[in-house]
Amino acid sequence: MPTERFSLRAGLLLSAAVLPAAPALAQNRPGETPPPADQAEAATPQATPAPDDEADGNQEIVVTGQTSRDRPLITASADITYATRADIDRKAPRSTADMLELVPGIFVEGTAGELSNNYSVRGLQGGGQRFVQLEEDGMPVLYQGGGADFFFSQDLTIDRLEAVKGGSSGVLTVNGAGATINFISKKPNFERAEGMARATAYNYGLKRGDLYYSAPIANNLAFSVGGFFQSSPGVRRNPFDYEGYRVKAMLEYRFDSGGYLRLTGKIGDLKTAYYAGMPYAYNNGRPGGVPGLDRQWDNIGGDAFERISVPVSTFVEADGLRDFRLSEGVRAKTKQLRLDFEKPVTDGLELFLRARYLDYSYDFNGLFPGSGTGNAGLTSAVDYLTPGANSPINNLLTLGAAAFPATVRYGIKNLRTGTVVGSNQTDILNGLNGNGFLQQTVLNHDYLKGTDFGANAGFRWEFESGAFKNSLTAGVLYYDVRRKQNQSAVAPVVNDVRNNSDIYDIVALDANNNVIGTLSDNGLISYGDWGVGIRERDDKSMSVYINDELKIGDSLHIDAGIRWESDEARFRDGRAAAVNQPVPSGTAGVIPTVGPTWDGTFNVTRRTQSATAWTVGASYLITPNLAIYGRYAKGFQTNNTDPVTGIELYEAGVRYQLGRFLSASATVFRTNFDDQFYNFIDPSDPTQQTSFLADLRTTGVEIDAVVRPVDWFSVDFTGVFQDPTLSNLRLNGVQQPTYDGNRPERTPAQLYTITPAIKLPNGLGEVFARYKYVGKIFADSGNGVALPGYGVTGAGVTLNLTRNLQVSFDADNIFNVTGLTEGNPRQGQTQNAASGFFYARGIVGPTYGGTVTLKF
Repeated sequence: MPTERFSLRAGLLLSAAVLPAAPALAQNRPGETPPPADQAEAATPQATPAPDDEADGNQEIVVTGQTSRDRPLITASADITYATRADIDRKAPRSTADMLELVPGIFVEGTAGELSNNYSVRGLQGGGQRFVQLEEDGMPVLYQGGGADFFFSQDLTIDRLEAVKGGSSGVLTVNGAGATINFISKKPNFERAEGMARATAYNYGLKRGDLYYSAPIANNLAFSVGGFFQSSPGVRRNPFDYEGYRVKAMLEYRFDSGGYLRLTGKIGDLKTAYYAGMPYAYNNGRPGGVPGLDRQWDNIGGDAFERISVPVSTFVEADGLRDFRLSEGVRAKTKQLRLDFEKPVTDGLELFLRARYLDYSYDFNGLFPGSGTGNAGLTSAVDYLTPGANSPINNLLTLGAAAFPATVRYGIKNLRTGTVVGSNQTDILNGLNGNGFLQQTVLNHDYLKGTDFGANAGFRWEFESGAFKNSLTAGVLYYDVRRKQNQSAVAPVVNDVRNNSDIYDIVALDANNNVIGTLSDNGLISYGDWGVGIRERDDKSMSVYINDELKIGDSLHIDAGIRWESDEARFRDGRAAAVNQPVPSGTAGVIPTVGPTWDGTFNVTRRTQSATAWTVGASYLITPNLAIYGRYAKGFQTNNTDPVTGIELYEAGVRYQLGRFLSASATVFRTNFDDQFYNFIDPSDPTQQTSFLADLRTTGVEIDAVVRPVDWFSVDFTGVFQDPTLSNLRLNGVQQPTYDGNRPERTPAQLYTITPAIKLPNGLGEVFARYKYVGKIFADSGNGVALPGYGVTGAGVTLNLTRNLQVSFDADNIFNVTGLTEGNPRQGQTQNAASGFFYARGIVGPTYGGTVTLKF
């Protein structure tokens, strides 16, 4: 009952408020002061850092979004967030995207699994990763930003997270004008050997081992190595288990006269599960489950999708067949070599160089139920088998009638059991899995291989004269990026609606329901539904940037920066043959061709574009514990040969600390996203792309605060309250005035998290609870399907059994709440659920697990 459930939530949060924990994350949280990223020495790992209650959290030193050395956070003229290793562990992230929820104003759709999740900033529509750049130690994981979570995972080598929204983000990095999220590594320990090992397990089947070790080799030379190995079926039920690892090693040499040279290598091969949408019921605006399908745990995918061969152009595969393998999941491989150099030339001048070369690939095998056909494809088995407009496969039935003129009726054949059911056996069909439904599930096999070279070289010059202290940083960014993509042979099958669903052939039957012909090909009812799918993209980007930070007296800071970028881009799009190739000899069914056929050649587009990002801001320290700031930033996102997309950000904020009792910040912002561009699948013709172009305006406020009334108890609150609206929307260049004033798709107006935490006595550990609320979102820009807001409750405990041994336990979605993060993005910009059913992607039910950590 809703009232009882609310009371339980309130009781849990209240009980955490009267139990005794270490401080929760806050932007200006009291705690230890971290060293700058490039000066840090690895400290001895602590199971739970003991906060210094006398420390002034406003004096935390951050290195992301600022270029001055040792600049306290309270003086920043940008919206900056800082999260410790303990904050990350408390969050217990199931994915890289989960960690981004530590940053106020970032909306995360973390329901795809460990990777390929969506995240957006300050009102930009969900469904992508635009304007948000993930970095590791100050360099982008990938130049273009999007897809970075395929190739980065947090582990014990990560020391902390820092983030800046707006401000200098678009100046100091590429394709991160909205936000930069910087994961900062532990640096090799020059003082002593240290290590940490961790074992992790969760109720859904995750088993993971982490290891970190660092030691000095000589006076000026030290190394570190760390990483993880894991095995997991994913959070939803799955007959397949996916394994993988990632390892990172560092070797650092420190010069006697200051500075360092650091070499870092990374390698990884990780398989994970992926989830798209699944069927839900829709009653009076509330989502519910379809009979026979547990919305919280079930998974359409399973054994039937282990390996399916799909006909394709012989220019793609010589034998004309391309395999889809759900048993492989999404496999991401990485090899990276990186060099960092920093050297002081004089007392005020230092040179720096950061360069890395990444060789990467992913082999994406993902199921997309309802893609293209949308809700129309989710209907009764009887409708499927009855020729006419109500059948989602009427074109196939028409081909079948021509191929098998003796057909009396049609039926389905279960490929696992061999059972045949005719259209006249309505009782059996209507009782299929308790719901009587069939659906179409698209097999999306997307292989991407690329290289990404990036370098950042420059200098920092700091000088002081009387009341003036200035820090000037200038440099050059260079990226050479090449990507080859094969997304051919995307094809749908007919399957039922249940966990570990079965695939069905469509068969022609005689009067006695004997099979006289097969219309489909092992369940496949068409080929090449998303077009040719062969693409190559190259970018050569050069940027020049300057960032200046001026301090006047003890109170005033004035900051300004500018970056000019030129991107020489090339797009090679596989050309479709004038006549589609026939299917390989021996292929079952009545479909004659492989669909859109690559002819082995490309349409080539070349385009060189340049753009300028700039920002100016100021902060004023009214008292040592009270500061105000303001910032304007104009940035952009490159999109290969597509038009550059602009973003404009205004913000003003206040930071305040009242001793131990309160540490808080509030930021008012206005964000203008002009000419936001992307392509989406046209539901009426999935082989075609529809272009979306619109302006977005968002006004809002972000709040980040921690209240600590007593030494052992704190309550952390982070949230954003915003009003995002669409205007000037065009689909394929045609104005759509009916969309003006609508909410951008998959964008909440409210998003907040409350975390009470209690420090146990004598350094024993902490107990915490967490309540996260995500406001209502719309599945489409037409605002036709509203997905209601939801709140998720979690809790956890960390215990330091000895100085070197720690155990932790956490649980999420304790009250089994249903929460949907997206509808069916492949159904178009105007959706509906008139049938009472629709496709969406949602969070899972209660998950729980823990870790055992040994320090040595």
